Amino acid sequence: MEQTYFRKGFGLKGQIQGALTDDYHSAVVDELRARGYQISVDDLTVRLAQEFGFCYGVDRAVEYAYEARTKFPERRIFLVGEIIHNPHVNQKLATMGIVIIARSAAGEFDFGEVRASDVVIMPAFGVTREDFERLQGIGCVRVDTTCGSVLNVWKRVESYAREGFTAIIHGKYHHEETKATASQVTQYPGGRYLVVRDMTEARMVCDFIGNGTGGAELRERFRPAASPDFDPGRDLVRVGIANQTTMLSTESLAIAAELRRAMAARYGDGELGAHFRSFDTICSATQDRQDAVLRLLEDSVDIVVVIGGYNSSNTNHLAALCAEKLTTYHVEDAACIDPAAGTIRHKPVGQQQETVRRDWLPPGKLVVGVTAGASTPNNKVGEAVERVFATRGITLAAALA
Repeated sequence: MEQTYFRKGFGLKGQIQGALTDDYHSAVVDELRARGYQISVDDLTVRLAQEFGFCYGVDRAVEYAYEARTKFPERRIFLVGEIIHNPHVNQKLATMGIVIIARSAAGEFDFGEVRASDVVIMPAFGVTREDFERLQGIGCVRVDTTCGSVLNVWKRVESYAREGFTAIIHGKYHHEETKATASQVTQYPGGRYLVVRDMTEARMVCDFIGNGTGGAELRERFRPAASPDFDPGRDLVRVGIANQTTMLSTESLAIAAELRRAMAARYGDGELGAHFRSFDTICSATQDRQDAVLRLLEDSVDIVVVIGGYNSSNTNHLAALCAEKLTTYHVEDAACIDPAAGTIRHKPVGQQQETVRRDWLPPGKLVVGVTAGASTPNNKVGEAVERVFATRGITLAAALA
């Protein structure tokens, strides 16, 4: 019988390495690393964060997709949503004949075209248990690229559900990863979850824990972000904390501390273990990139360019960290920087729409910090750096020759 579920690769990395290098390698990034993560030409310096771009989980997911195309050259291959939150990478997979399954208007993936003879790639964020079971029922080959850090969160919330604790997840309830995580809870009888977006929402939960009032308002507020039939009076007696792996770690830890205080105040320190569990599930790569950009901000930088998909949670958090201290431009792709026009097309922190800024690169001596989200390939980082220099009329390749 043919094996239909793959999670550990096909052993074809040697065959795909050339294609990966051609598609994502950057000589500019290599040069930046060799020069201590900065390049200076005339009065312009570009300084790169020392942790940036593709993380291990993203590397693995992209490699696995390339391996799947090599392993099954004659088969139709589908991808559930986006492999990662980077338009360049997803478009590249599409050119390889991998068909991206989009969500319907109702928010569900339509697997109507998938047949048992097809191959389906599951993304780095994972898929819900319901979607996993639907694909299993079709009998197609499933290539699972779910990140190991995400799997660790799943194990954590599963343990909460088994032990009768409601999983409170710091994340975005509409995000693919959070949807998949929440679905791990409801496989257990009585499994419950609640997704809080930020400290404001967490404090609403804490207020209810403290005084027991406002349950109807809480149910209405969190209706799309909670398990079916969520009942605050029943489901906030025992809670366990987890988080979407790409959230801002300082906020996740603060939310956990706030909920711990609320439970201790309600039930007493001596009973806290019976009512509260917590575990930091921020992935190490997300933390490393956040720490690195904070170090970059301390290094005499004037403005910052953050490169990565606008729907990338970890990239948006990097931009938010930078914007707290300096003028910051979050660009989805290197093409957002137009040297000829002297413009940058970017999404301001906290906004949903792009805007265009002219004369964004001030004259005179200047240090531009650069970082990139975990879904951004090196070639896009290198292209952005080249375009920053080109905005000052500097051809980087000629300057470095």
